[in-house]
Amino acid sequence: MEIYQILLLVVAGFVAGFINVVAGGGSLITLPLLIFMGLPSAMANATNRVALFAQNILAVQGFRSKGVSTFPYSLWLGISAMIGAILGAKIAVEIDGALFNRILAGVMIMVAAVLIINPLKGIDANSALLSRRRQWMGIIAFFFVGIYGGFIQAGVGFLIIAVLALINRFPMVKINSTKVFVILLYSITSLAVFIMEGKVVWLWGIILAIGNGAGGWFASRWSVNKSDKLIKRILFVVVVVMSIKLWFFTE
Repeated sequence: MEIYQILLLVVAGFVAGFINVVAGGGSLITLPLLIFMGLPSAMANATNRVALFAQNILAVQGFRSKGVSTFPYSLWLGISAMIGAILGAKIAVEIDGALFNRILAGVMIMVAAVLIINPLKGIDANSALLSRRRQWMGIIAFFFVGIYGGFIQAGVGFLIIAVLALINRFPMVKINSTKVFVILLYSITSLAVFIMEGKVVWLWGIILAIGNGAGGWFASRWSVNKSDKLIKRILFVVVVVMSIKLWFFTE
């Protein structure tokens, strides 16, 4: 591996880790990047999980140091997502690489549309709803979130934000705290599937993890009282450019 590739992975990982925690969608940068750098789609998908695992360990600790948590509700959501992620990861291992690239490009375009439309705008996410009915709705929804996260991961943060905002009306800081904890848990099962299938490129994953972990830790502490508008605008531009390249210029 060349020095410039190492630097590129670390920098991209930091940016992705930061974006993942503050808004969501960081894997829309790192996953296409790994593919562009020459990894087959399944290996890129698997290797990216190593970085996400490291990122969310540090992000969870960062939120905890600031006293932000939704435990034990987040634990039940995470367990449900872990089960779904096993199924999603198995689908990801078996799918054709070219089809995976097309699906990823399509997901990226949809995420870009969501960033423009912002369907959650105007929702009062400052009075948490945690009745037993609402909690069960969340647990069931997160099983399907886990399937998606285990399959492709990219953009799952926006899906989690939507579920927690619509069902539980959490404020953004609690959504982000819950998000990183849930992703940490289901990353265990999805990564285990990829490891057993021999799809993880460990050197690349560890280098990327250094950047992701640093970005996630920094963002978890920085984002407690900050807006995510600027991050979403930057992410929109990057996502559009990469989705076009992924659709038209990869096989």
